[in-house]
Amino acid sequence: MAQHAERTHHLTFNTDGRPHPLVNSLAVITFVLGAIAIISSAFNSLHLLSSWTGLVGIFTGGYGQFISATTAERFVLIIGLGMSAVGFYIGVAHGGLTGGLW
Repeated sequence: MAQHAERTHHLTFNTDGRPHPLVNSLAVITFVLGAIAIISSAFNSLHLLSSWTGLVGIFTGGYGQFISATTAERFVLIIGLGMSAVGFYIGVAHGGLTGGLW
């Protein structure tokens, strides 16, 4: 009688079997900030939002990369970092971090 091995596939960043709550949180935060930055960079009037969320996303993603432990965490962090950087640069090109005050 052949036995059927059940495999459950679920989304996890902890591919090494140990929990990494700080890095997982940084990965999700970086991805969300990057998505906000790149979406808001499409609108000229939202340059403050895109530039600031992009800048914060760059810093959170950079720190997350520094302390990351698994490849899955690094993958999400790099995608979030890329989106944050593009949103930041386009936001700066549209008006910058200060909104033209300086």
